[in-house]
Amino acid sequence: MKINKNVYASRAKRYHALLELRKVMTVNLKIKIISPEKVSDLIKSNTDIIVAMCACEPQTTMAKLHLAAPRVKNVNVFSCLTLKSYPFFDQKEMEGHFTLASWFHGAPARAAQKKGIGTVSFVPNMLHRAVLDRLHVRRPHLFIGSCTPPDEHGFVSLGPNLVYEKHALFEADIVVLEINKNLPRTYGDTHIHVDQVTYFTEAEHEIPALNPMEPDEIERQIGRHIAGLVDDGATIQLGIGGIPNAAALELKNKNDLGVHTEMLVDSMMELYLNGNITNKRKAYYPGKFVCTFAMGKKELYPWLNNNLAVEFRQGEWCNDPSVTRKNSRMTSINTCMQIDLTGQVASEGLSGIQYSGTGGQADTAVGAKEGYDNLGKSIIACRSTAKNGSLSTITMGLKAGTPVTLHRSHTDFVVTEFGVAKLRGRTLRERAEALINIAHPDFRDQLREEAKGIYL
Repeated sequence: MKINKNVYASRAKRYHALLELRKVMTVNLKIKIISPEKVSDLIKSNTDIIVAMCACEPQTTMAKLHLAAPRVKNVNVFSCLTLKSYPFFDQKEMEGHFTLASWFHGAPARAAQKKGIGTVSFVPNMLHRAVLDRLHVRRPHLFIGSCTPPDEHGFVSLGPNLVYEKHALFEADIVVLEINKNLPRTYGDTHIHVDQVTYFTEAEHEIPALNPMEPDEIERQIGRHIAGLVDDGATIQLGIGGIPNAAALELKNKNDLGVHTEMLVDSMMELYLNGNITNKRKAYYPGKFVCTFAMGKKELYPWLNNNLAVEFRQGEWCNDPSVTRKNSRMTSINTCMQIDLTGQVASEGLSGIQYSGTGGQADTAVGAKEGYDNLGKSIIACRSTAKNGSLSTITMGLKAGTPVTLHRSHTDFVVTEFGVAKLRGRTLRERAEALINIAHPDFRDQLREEAKGIYL
């Protein structure tokens, strides 16, 4: 065999050129690294800051934002499902200086509201439009997110989160990313070059994880009803919590499921490892999980690291109903707090109190119901009662101040532990009868009496 010396010489040149490039990138990166305290110096009055959410929450830097309070006013920090309490919104003296502008309340936002301090405000939104709608008000001055260390070509991964982060990053005047070696390197649309980042900070905290919620017997029964609606070969969207976890447990007898989801959760990884999810029968992006963010127990993140089976896409695309509807047998599984007899779904708040947010519920429910093959399903699930059985979650009407998360025209299947009500295309009378039949028996007579002369 004849050896071509020119080929080897060319490879050697490329190798040495790559080494030189790495040296330059290392120098450029070091120049850009600042302390979290210095990030607070970048904040200006009357501006917007957008921070990454969930597993990519830049916790080290967010813990220092309040340092700017003595010199700034009217700063909105936009976030979604904030996981920790931070001084910039958890202290009364921050009023007038900072506001946590939440697209979806987490426990810390709710706790701050209960204290009665005016540092938290909710932003009504559909998840796929959240950042796009805010840009109609003003562009962000500062974006703060998280990323992996750069690879040999100078690219970082934004990790398991792409809901609004990348779009906000490109719109911001200043971009700061926390480099965290614990963040999984993900694929899809998650990579940007170090040259696109203004500053970096460094962090080594563990990636936020969620403890699995073990479903109780009522949730398991709801899960069984849900599983009965999921066909082999369906493409699913599944949330997190006791009821979705229960549904996942019951899906272990299904075959060739696919995933196109807002949130990728533990149960999807487990169904994949169990052979129930294969993604091979998907009509759209076959062979791939498609999601916009992921969060779960700590074992989820190593599985996501360098996993080419998982495609992260921006929320404005992934959750767009016109995209979701391209999936075959698209099945959206969500939960709610309350539903009235006409099918109005309340999932985010009651009687004027904001508990969480719309999130992607309306996005995925509409996309599934309008599936191109007319075989899609939107499933809304809830326990039949609340407050230890003293209140029915199926009601004559929603109380004043209760936001409607899903319009009744989009409501399809409703599931409680007592069965399934199919509402699509049905009259108000038919809807009321179907919902009363899956209400808790203790409340059925009362609901029928209340509905007389109106729906029945």
